[in-house]
Amino acid sequence: MRILVADDHETVRKGVSAILTSHKDVEVCGEAANGREAVEKANQLQPDLVILDITMPTLNGFEAALEIRKTMPSVPILFLSMHDGRQMLQASKTAGVQGYITKTQASETLLHAVDALLRGEVFFPTESSRRDLAGGSLPQPAI
Repeated sequence: MRILVADDHETVRKGVSAILTSHKDVEVCGEAANGREAVEKANQLQPDLVILDITMPTLNGFEAALEIRKTMPSVPILFLSMHDGRQMLQASKTAGVQGYITKTQASETLLHAVDALLRGEVFFPTESSRRDLAGGSLPQPAI
């Protein structure tokens, strides 16, 4: 399976790529440092799955997901974010992504989420595994 990883922090991209490539059937076919680059690489590389950070420059994850969805409607998209709260989770579902995990849980849940999405399932945290954010501003989805 070919996966595109988009995050504006190189360390996060490399860490996610390392976790993914530990899975025997996974190839990280590309990396992107912003939302616009993610859209361009998704169209160019035609991955089987796209992993997007939500808070990225140029296009945020919501905007990038909507653009990718226009040309690749059947490719699953997984949000990987530092944001952990009910509002962000609901906005992600509304944007039509198939999965959502937090960066703090990535080492434990990333491969499970990828496997679920590639099987055509969804992967969202359960109510008991999520805590609401106490303040702070969240990027607004462009939907």
